[in-house]
Amino acid sequence: MNAERTIEQSKIAVVTGAGSGIGRAVAVELLGAGWSVALAGRRAQALEETAALAPGTPSLAVRTDVTRPEDVTALFAATVERFGRVDLLFNNAGTSGPGGVPVEELSYDAWRQVVDTNLNGAFLCARAAYRRMKEQDPRGGRIINNGSVSAHTPRPHSTAYTATKHALTGLTKSLSLDGRPHRIAVGQIDIGNAATDMTARMREGILQANGEVVPEPVMDVADVARTVRHMAELPLEANVQFATVLATTMPYVGRG
Repeated sequence: MNAERTIEQSKIAVVTGAGSGIGRAVAVELLGAGWSVALAGRRAQALEETAALAPGTPSLAVRTDVTRPEDVTALFAATVERFGRVDLLFNNAGTSGPGGVPVEELSYDAWRQVVDTNLNGAFLCARAAYRRMKEQDPRGGRIINNGSVSAHTPRPHSTAYTATKHALTGLTKSLSLDGRPHRIAVGQIDIGNAATDMTARMREGILQANGEVVPEPVMDVADVARTVRHMAELPLEANVQFATVLATTMPYVGRG
């Protein structure tokens, strides 16, 4: 595929966790809209499969573990080498960790895995994006962090996941403030029950605050992707600071 487009012809995005789920849907949406996209994830084959869903549009698959600083540095170096700049980071890579484990039974290793991926990985990618966006010409860019409705309200037995998603909201606010002098806009999308492999258990039944196990409605992940694209394509003078997109009748408002 030919990646030789000018900045005016194509914006450049980095999407983490692009091999499946929300990351794949957002990457394909951006590619379909003419963006050039660096696809980051731990499984090279899955990234190639994502790229194949939008043939003819410039993309770059970079095997990346966002918990490893050297991998993140290599990801952004490869993106700039291929495309010349970074206009957007969709900070999406994440894990829910072991589901349904009470805090007293949650191992430190399991806690660390969730924190390292959801929070430390988001920080490492945001830091790398900042460094590029501050120095490039034209200066600036946008970061969109993938939060969750769990950034607002927890599910039972979700200590690690909920803690990292609350922390991600603080990261978003701080990055947004610090980005102002550099034309770096930072926002967050909080997603509830998008239909992906990760949320398959929602349809089968999931523990509620009252102790019942109840199936929950889901929404098309394409609706999330369109929302991210809207946020991404705003001029840098405008920003969606926080957006919540969820299955309309899921138990969120009034959860618990």
